[in-house]
Amino acid sequence: MKYLLVLAVVMVAFYVWRNNRITDRSQSSRPTPPPDARRLPVVMVACKQCGTHLPQGDTVQGAQGSYCSTEHRRLGEGGPA
Repeated sequence: MKYLLVLAVVMVAFYVWRNNRITDRSQSSRPTPPPDARRLPVVMVACKQCGTHLPQGDTVQGAQGSYCSTEHRRLGEGGPA
């Protein structure tokens, strides 16, 4: 009975060791992305009317600055009602 218990412990230890070796090998073979491939920070600007921050590419440009929508540009620049 004692030998059966020792054999079971050795088999479990071998199974755990083998599985850890396989996962270590698969993780080390993955290529790391080059630093240039990472996304660059996006410039955030505030709407002149409401103060909401949004990416600069999503803004509506007006004569007095950036706005979050055409409605806020119209309100902020005193356009036609």
